Amino acid sequence: MINHSEYHQTQGGFTLVEMAMVLLIIGLLLSGLMPTLSAQMEAQRIKETQHQMNEIKEALIGFALIYGRLPCPADATIATGQPDSGKEKSSCLAGNNGGVLPWVTLGVNETDAWGRRFTYRVTPAFATVTPLFLLSSSANLDVGLTSNSSDTSVAFNVPAIVVSHGSNGLGAYTPAGGTPPTTATGDELDNVASDNNNHFVSHDFVQNGFDDIVAWISPNTLMNRMVAAGKLP
Repeated sequence: MINHSEYHQTQGGFTLVEMAMVLLIIGLLLSGLMPTLSAQMEAQRIKETQHQMNEIKEALIGFALIYGRLPCPADATIATGQPDSGKEKSSCLAGNNGGVLPWVTLGVNETDAWGRRFTYRVTPAFATVTPLFLLSSSANLDVGLTSNSSDTSVAFNVPAIVVSHGSNGLGAYTPAGGTPPTTATGDELDNVASDNNNHFVSHDFVQNGFDDIVAWISPNTLMNRMVAAGKLP
């Protein structure tokens, strides 16, 4: 004869101790996966932002092909949705050639993968209304590996530069406009919109906390594209 009381005891569920052990193991497994998942998400954001910046470069060149010049920056302090938000300034002479990317004027995304606006600077002579600017203009922006203004080891005589301020967002403007919520330091200080020394820094990610992504239009690329399109002789 079957002893029903013994049968039910042997068919019981996990004990509290066993459940605790299972939860502990699951927790350890998840905690081990978190850094990997976080790194993968960050790598995806970097890749997405780099793709955006390639599209921005093409949009800038396309603008030059149509109007014979590069656009001025947009006012970084204007909040999204307000009048003139995302539209290029009417003038960008020396001292007024920094701001954020004029995303409305160019028809591109306002922000990078971290939700912050792209800093943008243009050589004033390349943003004039003179159609054949390239024949007589000399770009005055440069990119180096350090904040030393004489370091032009990466690129020099650059017509326009675009910056994503990366994961830490130091010095970046947000769609809220106003002023940047955080202040840049070190090498990243050279890449903010308010800095007017015309020198930018680009090097490996997360080196001494640096994680900016910097892209630029080279004068040769711009000239070749305009010649190929019949905009320059």
